[in-house]
Amino acid sequence: MDALLLARWQFGITSVYHFLFVPLTLGLSVLVAIMETIYVRTGDETYKNMARFWGRLFLINFAMGVVTGIVQEFHFGMNWSEYSRFVGDIFGAPLAVEALAAFFLESTFLGLWLFGWDKLPKALHAACIWLVAFGTNLSAFWILVANSFMQEPVGYVLRNGRAEMTDFFALLTNPHVLYQFPHTVLAGFVTASFFVMGISAYHLLRQSQLEPFRRSFRLALITGVISSLLVAAVGHFQGQYLVNAQPMKMAAAEALWESADPAPLALVALVDTKDQTNTFEIKIPALASFLAYNSFQGEVKGLKDLQAAAEASYGPGNYIPPVAPVFWSFRLMVVAGLWLILLSFYSLYLWRRRRLEEKPLVLKALLWSIPVPYLANTAGWLMAEIGRYPWIVYGLQRVEAAVSPGVSAAAILTTLVAFTLLYGVLAVADVYLLAKYARQGVETTPATRMLDNSREVSLWI
Repeated sequence: MDALLLARWQFGITSVYHFLFVPLTLGLSVLVAIMETIYVRTGDETYKNMARFWGRLFLINFAMGVVTGIVQEFHFGMNWSEYSRFVGDIFGAPLAVEALAAFFLESTFLGLWLFGWDKLPKALHAACIWLVAFGTNLSAFWILVANSFMQEPVGYVLRNGRAEMTDFFALLTNPHVLYQFPHTVLAGFVTASFFVMGISAYHLLRQSQLEPFRRSFRLALITGVISSLLVAAVGHFQGQYLVNAQPMKMAAAEALWESADPAPLALVALVDTKDQTNTFEIKIPALASFLAYNSFQGEVKGLKDLQAAAEASYGPGNYIPPVAPVFWSFRLMVVAGLWLILLSFYSLYLWRRRRLEEKPLVLKALLWSIPVPYLANTAGWLMAEIGRYPWIVYGLQRVEAAVSPGVSAAAILTTLVAFTLLYGVLAVADVYLLAKYARQGVETTPATRMLDNSREVSLWI
């Protein structure tokens, strides 16, 4: 394998691993902040204990995310120096703001929140976790501003073989980030909601510490129902935008080789990239046109026509991304999302009728669905990044032009193997710690402990 392929694999593994921790951080920080705010407003010790319990799991996840995020930064200078040289003035600006304004904010106030229990005034302590939540989501915004420039370059000029920023405000209002940011944040709320519901379901199945986990479940259920619907809606509008902004990506997501009006939607397909055809497919007529234009009429460009147009604009070359990974990652994301919507609404139905605890299969489904948002998040990210290939900066720089010329394949392979093994060890440690503290449950005060021990309590507050 050459250095380019190894560099791509290394950054892909690091990015996917890092992104396992990001969505939970985005959503769980807000849920913990809500729990502590309820405690401050009501004085109910149960919510304080809930905030401490879920905050401990948040801290474990946050620490793992920081470790892998730092490694990502080094990739740009070590494996992708030509990319850094070409767009460093633009790409580096939002990353610098993210570190100075967002990461330092969340890290500082996370420390105050962690060590400030029963030392800071209650309202001030709650304000700390709200600032952590704000900083966490602000951090995601700046990262996505940088990524959106790679997807849709704006506010720049090409000068002396480099892209230089001309309009910082254009970066902030990039149409791509206006769709990508809410989609990512809402996915974080879905991830956190099912994380909390799944662990709460575990304790409800065991009939242990019923009161705090009923309340945790209720908060997460409401959040999960709303956010699962909103993330699907935003994703739909984002897809409609990408039909025009990145038509090659969307054509690959549908494995649509020939332009069609109306265009069918392939539910499943066996993609033959060599012959540029699908050897087998199950299609719904006109549905792709409807999803793209809210009408059963409308042409969706196929990969062959888009390839010809790209060659006319950029010169000879293959501009079709790997179709099968984009096609199937899109379907995995959609199927996972539909499952989460159905499960959250059915759980809401049972909860409103006070029958949820009578349905152990549903509680088990919630427990075993904790990984499903992670699959959806990873699949969506793979679609977004692989679908941009062969561009590292869409329309400006191809991937092969971005790799470091002086780094050998052997050097990259060595670090690839070492870091992948390290990530594996960290993943085992992360799952072990999360499972350990999740099983332990909420540390309760004497008053709430007496309430939890009474299994006759059936009120959902």
